[in-house]
Amino acid sequence: MTRPMTMPLIPGLHFRAFDPATDYPGLVDLIQATSLFDKLDWLPTVEYLRNDYEHMDGFDPGRDVLIAEDDGLICAAAEAMVETRDGRGSHHSEAWVAPAWRRRGIGRALLRWIEQRAAAVALVDGRAGPRELETWIDLTQLGAAVLLEQEGYQVARHGLRMLRDLSLPIAPLDLPPGLEIRPVVQADHRRIWDADAEAFQDHWNSAERTDADYEGWYTNPELRTDLWRVAWAGNEVAGGVMTSISPIENELLGIERGWLEHVSVRRPWRRQGLASALIVSAMLGLRGAGMSEAALGVDAQNLTGAVGVYERLGFRRSRTTVKYRKDF
Repeated sequence: MTRPMTMPLIPGLHFRAFDPATDYPGLVDLIQATSLFDKLDWLPTVEYLRNDYEHMDGFDPGRDVLIAEDDGLICAAAEAMVETRDGRGSHHSEAWVAPAWRRRGIGRALLRWIEQRAAAVALVDGRAGPRELETWIDLTQLGAAVLLEQEGYQVARHGLRMLRDLSLPIAPLDLPPGLEIRPVVQADHRRIWDADAEAFQDHWNSAERTDADYEGWYTNPELRTDLWRVAWAGNEVAGGVMTSISPIENELLGIERGWLEHVSVRRPWRRQGLASALIVSAMLGLRGAGMSEAALGVDAQNLTGAVGVYERLGFRRSRTTVKYRKDF
């Protein structure tokens, strides 16, 4: 059962719906400020966030984003979206409160609005069966953890952020016999996407992908398909690494980092060293693009042994993330 949203009694503060025509710059400023304060590494641009919001299936930023504002300044915000994961309606949320406005009840008000919004969506989105509310936070976000636990959420999973120093030696690895890496061309976009989606179906809590996801991925303003590494067996995609670089994020953090966004291998080509060969090739590509480190995220309890593969290739654990969830 969701609890009623209680507005904190703070003079000048009011809550309102997000306005897509005017609010992207202010929301991005808020997200960047909170991420830098909390020493997190997600610093989206206006173009990135707009593309993300415009390609979430069933998501309407005018309804699914709430703003807290004081004298025209966005000081807090929350977003609520839903997708199907492992056959379950999974209502994911994010919330941001500017450091100067914390510990005044705003975070709790946003969390309860998220739950009310999820309950309203659940009545009309057509998904049958059980539901969950879920969010991910960094292990260092102790205040957020306390709030979530007070509101009935429990720890469900841990993830890892891993980094690899690209100045250290990188030994090239051969692809398994019969495979080759080809440049990514637009005509192959769908086959690459579908192969990646198929491979990730075996992973824990896999999301059901939609056409909106596909369109949003390939309209991402930070897309760098020239750095992707996709292995082919004839006309079939065997596996791939989808690499990206976020120039503004790197500038704000003072780093030169590239991300291995998706590392996937389809079943017939697993346990042959393909993932390692693709990762090494992707790291060499990032080094050639001027990056000094590679980063990736991975499920800490991944049953395919992915964490061990990354560690053998020189990646080291840098951060731990935590999934909190509750049924509703």
